Amino acid sequence: MTTENDQPLDLVGIGIGPCNLSLAALAHGVPGLRTAFYDQRPSFRWHPGLLIEGATLQVPFLADLVTIADPASPWSFLNYLKTRERLFPFYFAERFHIQRAEYDAYCRWVSEQLPGLHFGHHVDAVRRDPERGLFEVDFTQLGPDGEAEALGRTYARNLVLGIGTTPYVPEPLRPLTDAPDVPVVHSSDYLAHRDRLLRGDHLTVIGAGQSGAEVFLDLLRARPAGRERLTWLARTPAFAPMEYSKLGLEQFTPDYARFFHGLAQPVRDELLPRQWQLHKGIDHETLAAIHDELYRRTLHGGWPDAVLTPGVSVRTAGRVATTQVELHLEHGQQGTRSRLTTDGVVLATGYRESRLDTVLGPLDASVHRDAAGRPQIDEQYRLVLDRGVQGSVHVQNAERHTHGVGAPDLGLMAWRSAVILNSLLGRTAYPLPSRTAFTTFGLTPGPGSGQVPDQRGRLVRTRA
Repeated sequence: MTTENDQPLDLVGIGIGPCNLSLAALAHGVPGLRTAFYDQRPSFRWHPGLLIEGATLQVPFLADLVTIADPASPWSFLNYLKTRERLFPFYFAERFHIQRAEYDAYCRWVSEQLPGLHFGHHVDAVRRDPERGLFEVDFTQLGPDGEAEALGRTYARNLVLGIGTTPYVPEPLRPLTDAPDVPVVHSSDYLAHRDRLLRGDHLTVIGAGQSGAEVFLDLLRARPAGRERLTWLARTPAFAPMEYSKLGLEQFTPDYARFFHGLAQPVRDELLPRQWQLHKGIDHETLAAIHDELYRRTLHGGWPDAVLTPGVSVRTAGRVATTQVELHLEHGQQGTRSRLTTDGVVLATGYRESRLDTVLGPLDASVHRDAAGRPQIDEQYRLVLDRGVQGSVHVQNAERHTHGVGAPDLGLMAWRSAVILNSLLGRTAYPLPSRTAFTTFGLTPGPGSGQVPDQRGRLVRTRA
C-alpha cells in the first residue's frame, strides 16, 4: 500500500459531485490549505441520464460553484464562458437559466482544470488514528475498466462527505427493475434507455416532479400525433407548479437555513413534508410546454392518446408474459382501483440521501444521532461527534432534516462551502452576509430571525 501524502492534509473530501467540486474550487483560493478529493467515477458527470435537449436548470446561472461566495473566482460560470470565447453569445442570448447540458459542461471544465481531484479512486475505509489525532483514509485506485490497480492511504485533519444521493425506487416497483426484457428504469438512467423505450407500444411515466415532467414531454415530442400511447401518473393531487415567487424563494436563503436549524427536531420533521412544492413541483415553463404540445395535437380534431392522472398510487406491480408489466393502481380521492398494462415504465420517483455509515465505517459509532437515528449536524454542517474525536467531519447535501429544503439546492451550495471553509480555518476566508432575506422568519431573536432585542427588550431588525 502506498501513502498518498507524507504530511497530513488539512481536508479530504469523499465524493466529487457539484457540492464537493464547489468546496474544492473555493479551497483552491485559500493559500496554504492542503486538500484532496476522491471519487470512484472515472470523470465528473452530472445527472447524465437527464441531460435532455432543451432542459434547463431551475436556478439562475449565478448558482454556479463559486459566485455566491466569491464572484471574482476564476472558477465562475462567467469565466468559463470567457475561456470558451462565448461571453458575447451568452450576453445576447439573455438566458438567466442555462441548459443542464451547459451546466454539466461547465462543471466538467472545472473538474479537468482544478488540482487535487482524484477520479477513479474508491474510498474503502475511514478510521481514526487516535495517537496522531488524524483521519486515516484507505482507497483503491481504479483502472479505465474499473478494476483495482493499486491501494493507497492518506491522512487528514478533517473530512467532508459529499457522497450525494441515490435513485429511489418505491417498494412495489423494485422487482420490475430487475426484469431484463421489460424496460423499467429510473429517470436518472432515462437517456441511456430512451431509444429502447420508444420502441414500446405504450409507455408510462410515474412521478409528478420536474424530472417526470421533462421525461413525459420528451417522450410526447418523440411520438407521432394520434399514436402517442402515453400515460403519466402521480401521487400528488395535481401536476402542481413549483413555488417560484420571490418571497417564497427566500426559504432557500442562509437566513432560513439558520432559522430552520434553530427549530426543535419534531417541528422540523412536521414542517418538511408541507414544503414539497418548493422543490418537488414543476416549473411553469415545463408545464406550459406540455400543454402547448398537447394542444398542438388537437388542431386537426381529436385528442392526443395521452392520459395524465394525478392522485394515483401504485399498489403492486408484476410482469405480463415477458414483454409487458401490469401496474395495479389506486386513486386515493375516488377510492377506486384499476390495472394498467404497459410496455415500459420510467420511474421519476426521486432520490434519497446516501447513507453515511457505509463510508464512515467504525467512525460511525462516534456520531451522535437524533431520536429517528439520523446524524446530528451543527450549524456549520459538522457531524456532532464524541468529544474524544479530534478534527471535524462535514457533510454536504445530507442535512435536509437539520437545515431544511435548501440542502440540495444549487443556490446555497457555494455559501455552504464557504461556511465549511471558514469553520475549518477558524477565520473568515470568505466574508458572508449577516442577512440574506427580506422575510423575518421568527418572532423572537435567534439564528435567521433577522431580529435582535434593543436595550428595552423590543425586537428590532438587524442591519444588512
